[in-house]
Amino acid sequence: MTTTTLAVLVPLLPFLGAAAGLLLGRTAPGFVRPLAVLPTLTALALAVVVAVRQGGDRAVDAATELTPTGSVPVELALHVDGFAALVAVLVGLVATCVQIYSTGYLRDDPRYPSYAALVSLFTSAMLLVVYSGDLMVLLVGWEIMGICSYFLVGHYWETPEARAASLKAFLVTKLGDVPFLIGLFALATDAGSFRITKILGTVASGGLDHPTLVALLLLAGVAGKSAQFPLHTWLPDAMAGPTPVSALIHAATMVAAGVYFIARLLPVFAASSAALVVLAAMAAVTMAGSAFAALAQDDIKRVLAYSTIGQLGYMTGALAVGDRGAAVFHLLTHGAFKALLFLAAGVIIHAAGTNSLAAMSRMGHLRARIPDAYWTMTVALLALAAIPPFSGFFSKESVLGAAEHVATGHSASIPGAAGWIVLVAGLVSALLTAAYATRLWLLAFRGRGADAPDHGRQPVAMTTVLWVLVAPSLALGGLAYGRLPDWFDGHDLTPTLTTSVLGTGMALVGGLVTYGAWRQTTALATCVPLGAVAAHPDADGGLVEAEAIATHTPAYGDMATAPDPADPGRLLLGPLHRHAAVGFHLDALYTALFVRPVQAGATLVRFLDREVVDTYVRGAGAVPRLLGAAVRRAQTGNVQTYMSALLAGTVVLVVAVLLVAAGA
Repeated sequence: MTTTTLAVLVPLLPFLGAAAGLLLGRTAPGFVRPLAVLPTLTALALAVVVAVRQGGDRAVDAATELTPTGSVPVELALHVDGFAALVAVLVGLVATCVQIYSTGYLRDDPRYPSYAALVSLFTSAMLLVVYSGDLMVLLVGWEIMGICSYFLVGHYWETPEARAASLKAFLVTKLGDVPFLIGLFALATDAGSFRITKILGTVASGGLDHPTLVALLLLAGVAGKSAQFPLHTWLPDAMAGPTPVSALIHAATMVAAGVYFIARLLPVFAASSAALVVLAAMAAVTMAGSAFAALAQDDIKRVLAYSTIGQLGYMTGALAVGDRGAAVFHLLTHGAFKALLFLAAGVIIHAAGTNSLAAMSRMGHLRARIPDAYWTMTVALLALAAIPPFSGFFSKESVLGAAEHVATGHSASIPGAAGWIVLVAGLVSALLTAAYATRLWLLAFRGRGADAPDHGRQPVAMTTVLWVLVAPSLALGGLAYGRLPDWFDGHDLTPTLTTSVLGTGMALVGGLVTYGAWRQTTALATCVPLGAVAAHPDADGGLVEAEAIATHTPAYGDMATAPDPADPGRLLLGPLHRHAAVGFHLDALYTALFVRPVQAGATLVRFLDREVVDTYVRGAGAVPRLLGAAVRRAQTGNVQTYMSALLAGTVVLVVAVLLVAAGA
C-alpha cells in the first residue's frame, strides 16, 4: 500500500474500533478488550511504517475537495511531514499502552466498554489533528477530543467532583474555542483556503492582512486546549477521572494538540512580533506558576497535572522563540515520561485500593510492595527533572538553548525580549521542577504515612506497560539527538554548554535543597507522635506544631490513617504555600468575575420570565377564558330562552331602525 493509504488508515482504525466497541459492548462483551487494544496497536504499527517511509524527507500531501462551499473550499487533505510522523507514533504508543493498562485497571468497571470506545475515539481524533492538512478537518478532530474529554473525565459520574470537573473542562476549553474559530475563519479569508500549505504560502508572501489579531485569536484556543495561563484551571480538576485517561490527555492528546497546532502554523505567529512576546509571557507565567503550585499539592495526580501545565509552558516557550523543532522534541520526550508517571501513579492508587485520588502525605512503605512503580517512576522523575542522560534533559536543554540563542541577539526575526523571558522563566522552572519531582519521590516512596491495605500483586497488564515506557523515557533524548535531525527539518539538537550547565545546575540545586528540607522536617516529625499532630511553617518559614490531624481520608477508603508531617514543600514555600496549594486563587477570581455574575444574570432572567413575561401570558389567556365563560352561560339548551332572546333582539333592532328613520 502507498504511504497515503497507510496514513489514512492510522486514524481510521481506532475510529472503527470505537464504533464496533459501542455496538458490541453489551451484546458481545468478550470482544470489548480485543476491539480496544488491537485497532490501536495496528494503528501504532502503521504509524511507525509511515514514519519510516517518510524518513524526514519531503512531506506527503494528498487532498480531495469535499462538497463545494461557494467560497473558501474545504478539502479532505493529508499532510505528513517529519513532525507529524513522529507525533503520530507517540500518540499511537501512548494510546496502546493506555488501552492495555486499562484492561487491568478497570477490569471490574461495569462501564469499561463505553470507556474503551471513547479512548479509541479520542485517539482517532488526535491522529486526525496530527495528519490533517486542512484546518476545517483539523477542527473536527479538535472538537471531538473536547467531547471525549467531557465523557472520560466524568467517567465516575456518581461523584460530584467528576461531574464538576468534566463540565469545567468542557466549558473552559469551549471558551477558548470561540475566538479560535473566529481566528480560523479570518486566516482562511486572507489566504483563500483552509489548506495549511496554502496558508503558509500566503504568510510567506506577506498576504496576511492582520497577523497579530489572527495570532492572538488562535492563541486563545490553544491556551484553552493546552491548559496555558489563564485557561489552565480545568486540568488539575480533571484528575477526578480515571488515571489512564489522565495519562492519555496529558501525554499524547488534548493538551498536546494546542502545542502541535502552533508548531504547524508557526509562521503565522512569527509574522507578528507582538504575538510572540505575548506567547513568551504566557509561557513564562505558566511555567513558573504551575511549578510553585505543584510544589504545594498533596494529591499525587494534581502534582503531575501542574507538572504537565509547566512542561507545556516549555513547549510554548520554544515556539515563542521560533524553534518548533525544540517544541516538538520536548513534546515527544514529555509524552513518554509523563505517560509513565501517570500510569505508575495509577499503580500506586490501585495498590491503595481506590480508583480516584491519593494523598502523598498519607503514603507509607510502598517501595517494597510495588517495586515496578518505584523503579519506573524514579526513571520518569529523573527525566522530568532534566537530569542527564535521561530524555528530558536533551529536550528541555534544546528549549533553553533556543531561548539563549534569541536572547543573545542571534536571531533577527524574533524579539530578544521573548528570548530573555523564556530563558529566565525556564531556568527558574528547572529548579522548581526538580524540587517538586524530588518531593513527590520522597513522600510517595519514603514517606511516614500509614500502610494502605495490601491488595496483592498488580495486574501484569499494568506493570508491563510501565517497563515498555521506560525505554523512551530513558533513551529517546539521546536517540533524537543522534538519529532524528532529519525529522526535525534538519534542526540541530546538539546541547549547548552554557544552558546545559545552567539547567542541570538549577535542577541539582532544586533536588538537593528539597532533600535537605525533607531531612529537616523528618527530624522534627520524629519528635511528634504519628497521627497526633503535624508540623507546618509559621510566618517566618519555621516549623511549628499544628492542630490534630483528621483520621479519615477518601484516598484509602475507610482506613484510619494519619498524614506524614514531613512535607518539605511547606518549609520551602513558607507563607506562599497556602496560596500555591489552591492555584493562587484563580478559581475564586474567576468565580467572582464570571461565574457569579452569570448566575446573577440567570436569576434575573428567570425572575423576569416568571413574574413579568408570564404575567402577560397569563393575562392574555384570562381574557378569552372569561369571554368563553360568558358565552357558555348563554348556551343553556332551553328553546324558550333562545326564542325569548331572539324576540328581544328583534324588538331592539326594530326600535333602532325606527329611531334612525325618525332622525332622518
